[in-house]
Amino acid sequence: MSNDPRAAIAAGMQALAARDMPRAAALLREAAELAPAAEVPWVALANAELALGQRDAAEAALDRQLELAPREVGALLLKARLREQAGDARAASTYYRTALNQAAADGAVPPALTALHAHAVQYLGEANAGFESYLLDIVGKDLSPTMTEAVELLTGKRELYLQEPSVFYYPGLPQKRFYDPAGFPWLEPMLALVPQMQDELAAVLASGAEGFAPYVHRKENRPAPNTPLLDNPAWTAFHFWQDGAVVADNAARCPATMEALAHAPMPQIPGRSPNAHWSRLLPGAHIAPHTGMLNTRLICHIPILTAPDCWFRVGSETRGWVDGVPLVFDDSINHEAKNDGPQERVVLLFEIWRPEIDAADREAIGRIFQAIGQYE
Repeated sequence: MSNDPRAAIAAGMQALAARDMPRAAALLREAAELAPAAEVPWVALANAELALGQRDAAEAALDRQLELAPREVGALLLKARLREQAGDARAASTYYRTALNQAAADGAVPPALTALHAHAVQYLGEANAGFESYLLDIVGKDLSPTMTEAVELLTGKRELYLQEPSVFYYPGLPQKRFYDPAGFPWLEPMLALVPQMQDELAAVLASGAEGFAPYVHRKENRPAPNTPLLDNPAWTAFHFWQDGAVVADNAARCPATMEALAHAPMPQIPGRSPNAHWSRLLPGAHIAPHTGMLNTRLICHIPILTAPDCWFRVGSETRGWVDGVPLVFDDSINHEAKNDGPQERVVLLFEIWRPEIDAADREAIGRIFQAIGQYE
């Protein structure tokens, strides 16, 4: 036995590269007895032991490495694989999941681990499906929508999305993606005006869509937004109210739409709200995942011109636009939209107060945003 552990490590790594596994294992075991634990290439020793069929020794080496570096992706993946082969599905799933989470946080997977990383993804998918089947056999399949979602979150079938407003967060509000339109009786008279609003839209489109402009655009003395839809006619807006002021020309052309908007309890904040417009999405346009500025409002969509293969996701729930069916949703939850069909889609979009916020807090929120707008 040599008294130089560093020389043993160097020779052991050379033997490993040459695929001389008996020599690599012997040298790295020797180094493990002499060198400080932090200097021992435990994962390399584990690989050498595995090649010799010494699974217990390999796992012991991986455990030493994970004591030193608990989030090392390679060690986690190998540990998971050994637990899988030992029939310990719960431990294997835990290690695989931790490895995948860490790889996602690191932003890259080393090429040598690509195959094992792919196996981890497949294994967890199958394990989650099996676990879900087991759970449903125990609790039954006749579950409420809420419990069905809870089980899907537990098994990893559905991803958890919560409110993440980019500017202002009001604590304590329910984490609801979509609200039931039946809870907003003022929508009924708005829906009654949809045929007239459709006629107004048809007239505007027939005249060359004058008044529509890219929704995402450059603003003076502000950085340009980082989106492929910047100044892009694939997503345009025809404003009726903008930053608290009526857009007179558009309003005059669409009296039925203005009459409909008069029914909505839109926020009244000078210089800030109301905001209401037709939102037009052309075929192929994709509004990338994003969150709104604040969670104190809900966004309402009233379909004016629906289109096939056009979808809208809020959190983990995806819907389409259906004639006569408003969508009321929390835009502080991650959401996106895409028109995968051959026809354009237009909705009347406007904002309302969250119903859970009382009058006093609404007034205070209004003052906050007025103050933000006036701050120099």
